Amino acid sequence: MRGRPRLLAAVAVTSAVLTLPGTAVAAPGTPRPADQLAQNCAPGTDGTGLTCSFDVAPGAYEIQLTLGSRTAAADTGLDVEANRTVLAPVATTAGHLAHRTVTVDVRTPESMPDGQEGDGTPGLQLTFTGTAPAVSALSVTARPHAPRLYVISDSTAADWLTTVQRGWAQELPQYVHGSLDVANWAVSGSSTVSWLSSPALFATLQPQIQPGDEVLIQLAHNDKTTPEDTYRANLLTLIDGVRSRGARPVLVTPPVRHLFDADGKITPTGRIVNSLGVDLPAVMRDIAQQQDIPLLDLTADSEALMEQLGPDASWLLYADLPAGRSQTHFNAGGAATIAGLVAGEIRAAHLPDAAFLDN
Repeated sequence: MRGRPRLLAAVAVTSAVLTLPGTAVAAPGTPRPADQLAQNCAPGTDGTGLTCSFDVAPGAYEIQLTLGSRTAAADTGLDVEANRTVLAPVATTAGHLAHRTVTVDVRTPESMPDGQEGDGTPGLQLTFTGTAPAVSALSVTARPHAPRLYVISDSTAADWLTTVQRGWAQELPQYVHGSLDVANWAVSGSSTVSWLSSPALFATLQPQIQPGDEVLIQLAHNDKTTPEDTYRANLLTLIDGVRSRGARPVLVTPPVRHLFDADGKITPTGRIVNSLGVDLPAVMRDIAQQQDIPLLDLTADSEALMEQLGPDASWLLYADLPAGRSQTHFNAGGAATIAGLVAGEIRAAHLPDAAFLDN
């Protein structure tokens, strides 16, 4: 599991390039005037590190980075927008520079698309992380036709802006490189019912889906009282809606809850069997087989992981909230671990987007 140390040292910035719609594209490494650098980047609120803000419209943007310093060792990562980890810290020795390219999704609201955490900050926000971050070049370029990996889900995958909990899709971008844009539409409290009934959810997302996009659908945690026939019908409606856009639907079974029996096994409720006795992951597996669509079995993967760790050690993956340790929601390290399981399932399923995953 890759850690996410926060800003502990000043960032060295020697040059940067900003490319936006309607502007000329400077050659990589071309120094920007100091006033432009000052306009877009500044030390963090504690006087260390570096944060950058770009006044751009919603859409996909490619960030090209040259990390490291010619004079000192460095350790540099990158968070964007609502605490999304797009780059785990990269260690470089003095004189060694590392080049990375990531594509990020900019939207308003900045975190969950239904606005339950407010709009956040307009434009694109960058926060450099790591124990000794150093950036020697930076460019931001609009990529309106970037391929997208959409995520339809609930709080276990959501972008969280104002709390310590993190969703696995919030941490998934760190496993992705190049031109793939992870567009996380997960919404806390949502279910298959609300995704179809709320005008802010599928009705708003569906027209944005383009042919060739992949759409991960993980909805179950909040279908606590949904009858099986309704649950099946709702999933099929979402699948058909994605297919109608020329895109590929992919079902993802939900991560387990931290609920163990006396033998150290995850309980049925922990495996997301709802209050009516409907085994929701089993229904998803059946639909995937009947519809001949890919399935990423995150329930099986997370169950095996939690049982391997055991009831005590597995608590380290879950968020410590004001009301107590969550049995459902992950902290940053836990969400990164679950995102790694999802990345592994994408590879195993040979999805086209596996080509964008880090080796």
